[in-house]
Parts: sequence; structure tokens; C-alpha cells
Amino acid sequence: MKLLFDQNLPPGLVDALSDLYPGSIHVQKLGLDRASDARLWAFAREHGFAIVTKDADFSDWSAWQGFPPKVVWLRLGNCSTVEIESALRKHQPEMMELEQDSRLGVLAVFKSRVEN
Repeated sequence: MKLLFDQNLPPGLVDALSDLYPGSIHVQKLGLDRASDARLWAFAREHGFAIVTKDADFSDWSAWQGFPPKVVWLRLGNCSTVEIESALRKHQPEMMELEQDSRLGVLAVFKSRVEN
């Protein structure tokens, strides 16, 4: 699964998660950090990326436009890069299911109340 990290996420996640999500990229690296949601949606669709974001906008786009691209919506609140990385590692099985299941378009990832 290739991830396109939205501008509201740290670019360092690409390298930190390259072992699980090879081929992923941050919008900043593509010069798309100021692009419209429509442009990011089209880019992700054209190039086979799932969009990872903290914004509800792409979840709404999925309901409106259908999918692909798939959307991983991080509902983590204020948190560190390490916490985001941990959540994406922890939820990797669900993300793979999202990628494989043609009926699913959005995965919402929430902060756990109790960490194991």
C-alpha cells in the first residue's frame, strides 16, 4: 500500500514507515503541499496512492466521489510524530484490509484510550 501523506502530517513519516509502506510520499516532496483537495484526490487516484490525512475533507470526498483513492483518516487529535507512526503501524492490518476490500473507502483511526 502506497500512502500519500497530506500537508497536515510530518514529512518524516515517509522514512519512518518505509518498511511497511514502501513507495509512499509526502505532498511536500511532490510540490503539492498547497494544492487543492481536488488536485490531491486526482493525483492519488491516478498514481495508486491512499491518502493519509487528519482532515475530514477527504472522507467527505470519498462519500461524494467514490473511491479510489482510499482514505486513512487519522482521528488522533494533537499528537506527536511518534504517536502517528505508532498508530499507522498498529493499524497496518486494517489498512491492508482497506486496500483489498472493494467495498471499503475510508478507515478512521482513533487514539486508543488504553495503550497496550
